[in-house]
Amino acid sequence: MSNKAVVVYSGGMDSFTVLHKAIAAGKDVYALSFNYGQRHSKELEVAALVCRDLNIPHKVVDITAMNSLMAGSSLTSDIDIPEGHYEEDSMKSTVVPNRNMVLLSMAIAYAVSLEAPEVYYGAHAGDHHIYPDCRPEFVHAMNAVSKIANYQAVEIVTPFLENSKGEILASGLAMNLDYANTWTCYNGREHACGQCGACNERLEAFAEQGINDPLTYEA
Repeated sequence: MSNKAVVVYSGGMDSFTVLHKAIAAGKDVYALSFNYGQRHSKELEVAALVCRDLNIPHKVVDITAMNSLMAGSSLTSDIDIPEGHYEEDSMKSTVVPNRNMVLLSMAIAYAVSLEAPEVYYGAHAGDHHIYPDCRPEFVHAMNAVSKIANYQAVEIVTPFLENSKGEILASGLAMNLDYANTWTCYNGREHACGQCGACNERLEAFAEQGINDPLTYEA
């Protein structure tokens, strides 16, 4: 069986950890990122640098033409990004309609074209409350479809589906990963805002591990 694996890689700390977990497992990794019309491209720039340094193939797929079909989210439309924690209902404005089904479908297609039997994806327990397409029931259903949608079955691998952000960070620190090479903030300014849901969750993860986040924050 082929040792190839496609990794859905946003440039954030979760997918950064998943990328290295696939590499550590001895996979022949092909990183796949998407420009879907998100508010900034900072994560994609970080992802490109990491893949260049690791010397692994990296595709950035421009699907901005689909932006009008994925409107209504504060990440893709002219809507203020909420501040606070993911447990607050206001964070539901950051849900991009059907995003992960769309992205996983394309990642599966890429895997089939490469004859890669696996797609790695960074869904985790911290996202379950707000994001329906990060919940176990979605992942399991999508995985079942992925195994029958093509002549070649593709397994969706989610190493951290039941883990918190802090546990993901702990796993990465055990691999000596440098999280300065990631971007999490929903805002694409020079420094992370420290106020959005993504920043709050990231800062909590570092606090849980008793270490400082290497990124610089505005607040």
